Amino acid sequence: MSTPLRTAAPGGSTALPVATGAQVLRAGLRLIRADRRAFGVVMLLNFLAAATGLAAPWLVGRIVDEVRGGAGVATVDRLAFAIVAFAAAQLLLVRWARLAGHRFGERSLARVREEYAERALAAPASVVERAGTGDLTNRGTTDIAIVGTTLRDAVPDALVNSVQSLFVIGAVFALDPLLGAVGLLSLLGVWTATRWYLRRAGTAYHEEGTANSALAEELAVTAAGSRTVEALGLQRERTEAAETAVRHCLRTRFRTLYLRCVFFPAIDIAYLLPVAVVLLLGTVLVDAGTVTLGAAVAATLYLHRLAQPLDAVLMRVEQLQGGGVAFARVEGLGLIPRTDRDDAAPDPEGQRIVVAGAHFAYDGGEDVVRGVELTVRPGEHLAVVGPSGAGKTTLGRLLAGLDAPHRGSVTVGGVPVSALGPAQLRRHIALVTQEHHIFLGTVRDNLQIAAPGAGDDELRAALAAVGAAGWADALPEGLDTELGPGGHTLDGARSQQLSLARVVLADPHTLVLDEATALLDPRTARHTERALAAVLGGRTVIAVAHRLQTAHDADRVAVMEDGRLTELGTHDELVAAGGAYAALWETWHGGPEQ
Repeated sequence: MSTPLRTAAPGGSTALPVATGAQVLRAGLRLIRADRRAFGVVMLLNFLAAATGLAAPWLVGRIVDEVRGGAGVATVDRLAFAIVAFAAAQLLLVRWARLAGHRFGERSLARVREEYAERALAAPASVVERAGTGDLTNRGTTDIAIVGTTLRDAVPDALVNSVQSLFVIGAVFALDPLLGAVGLLSLLGVWTATRWYLRRAGTAYHEEGTANSALAEELAVTAAGSRTVEALGLQRERTEAAETAVRHCLRTRFRTLYLRCVFFPAIDIAYLLPVAVVLLLGTVLVDAGTVTLGAAVAATLYLHRLAQPLDAVLMRVEQLQGGGVAFARVEGLGLIPRTDRDDAAPDPEGQRIVVAGAHFAYDGGEDVVRGVELTVRPGEHLAVVGPSGAGKTTLGRLLAGLDAPHRGSVTVGGVPVSALGPAQLRRHIALVTQEHHIFLGTVRDNLQIAAPGAGDDELRAALAAVGAAGWADALPEGLDTELGPGGHTLDGARSQQLSLARVVLADPHTLVLDEATALLDPRTARHTERALAAVLGGRTVIAVAHRLQTAHDADRVAVMEDGRLTELGTHDELVAAGGAYAALWETWHGGPEQ
């Protein structure tokens, strides 16, 4: 089954889900609970750092009052030394707080990465295929990197500065409630600008993330199908599609840039208001004798200092917004039903496969399989034929458990095929296509995917069964030879043989073949067909046939037309009936069978 060149519509929705705000919050709390002690240490250090930071402005106010009262140099020196001591203590506490925060963030990020990898591997293959590699890869790289930066830098920094901001405001209230109230009231500009930004930023950053995924998918499918693009002269179409995705991505980035360009200047102006108001009011209160000059100076310094932690928090708002959206996309993978769920179906009793009234459509479109009724007997070789677009491959996917019918059923031994867990499915049904994948790792690693407990003797027997023992033993390090980039490279025939050896190790009773040799060159196809013949012996075989010679040699032939099963019988019976299959055979064979 070849991979189609799919175009990701800019701005279109992705097949992979995105977590809601509540789900992201629960996921964040789960990370905190998993490392609650470290999080508690981070909070305690932040609290102490904020508390020590309050000393300096108050001590400056004391110096002012002491000097006005006629205090000597020794008193001033003592207070100045105290300022230095508290500043040094705050520096050390902030350093420890951030170090503890970074460690907490790195451990949390490790958990996010491990959970993402586990969820990606447990996601149904059909969901991943339809979502495309671009979105999945973008979430697993760019989004997780953003989450990591947020957990490591933005969250600890925001915690430190948020606590400091609250302590500073509390200190102003302690000096004089009126000054504190006026200063707090003057911060309404900060609150208004932040509220305006937050109401728009979530949607804008989500659209930017979706556009980035669409662009990544566009580039990935074009690169993967580069030979097809060149052969069919589709360079202009693919370039235009990529440019459309780039333009949409650029528009979403300009939107988030506009929000930042409005938000940050407004915040800079809003910072000056509380300092100016408290300075003017403090002058009036000092003249009235309500507060001391030192208290007015300390309050002004506090509010001036408030700009620094508030600015740090607001500077992190953008990063927190982007991190929240990225976390929602990463956490969205957990909303996909897992194939390794604990409530897997009971093991089938028997090998009979029954398709009863099966209907299936891709992503809410029209049915491509319509009311198919079919029973495949154990040990039978069944060929599924029909014109292009008749639903042959889709029926094969239903039989192999990659997709589930939205109406009707496909069962093996009385159990729905799509309900079987991966390990169960491998023991019963395997799909073999033209596609084959060599994983990074050794030959042994690639084979033990199908049978984790298999020993070297079993692995060599499986290779021998498909005619691969000779070249496998001749590899530099035998079963321990590294494959893939940086290691030993296998050609198409040997890669397919290795894939078929996995089938031998899995030992399913039924194989669904989607023309495993259709796209191979003749020499490679001959090697693969010999290896395939060794695998098929004694098994039920359902062959999605694009070449009718496969149907000629089968026990029975099922004819698909427009998603429906229209004919079923042996080759000779269907040719004699003079129906759709007879017409296909005559066209393919070059004339009526004699």
